[in-house]
Amino acid sequence: MAAVIEEGSKLPNVDLTTPSGGKINLRDYLGKPLVLYFYPKDDTSGCTREAQDFSGHYPEFQALGVEVLGVSRDTPIKHQKFIDKYDLTVPLATDDQNQAIEAFGIWVEKKLYGKTYMGIDRSTFLFDGKGVLVRIWRRVRVPGHVIDVLEALKELR
Repeated sequence: MAAVIEEGSKLPNVDLTTPSGGKINLRDYLGKPLVLYFYPKDDTSGCTREAQDFSGHYPEFQALGVEVLGVSRDTPIKHQKFIDKYDLTVPLATDDQNQAIEAFGIWVEKKLYGKTYMGIDRSTFLFDGKGVLVRIWRRVRVPGHVIDVLEALKELR
């Protein structure tokens, strides 16, 4: 297993796919702080709430000069349906090659109703404008999380 990213690490060179089918690289965000959040699945209760919370506060992130990007393994088409269904404003991307999931060490064993399976650990990573990881939230609980991230950003300033 590759080394898991930790505070002080640089933004990895990872390509993702946008809902329109275009490609973006995480390093495209250099120059601005970046909140990168990973979530398990589009259109499930917790993931919907998290995307709505980030969308609701997206203007505040932008006012602070911060980019936000939500990432899952869902297809670009599924992302677009998710965006349209809930009028999401926060950008989403697909990690179809599992490069980011591996780089951030978020593919973990999970349990639900007594069954064990592999899935994405809901996690958020905050990078400064130079692409240095300054804060990590793992095993995120959705209620209040976006406010915690905004508070951390304000402390960073």
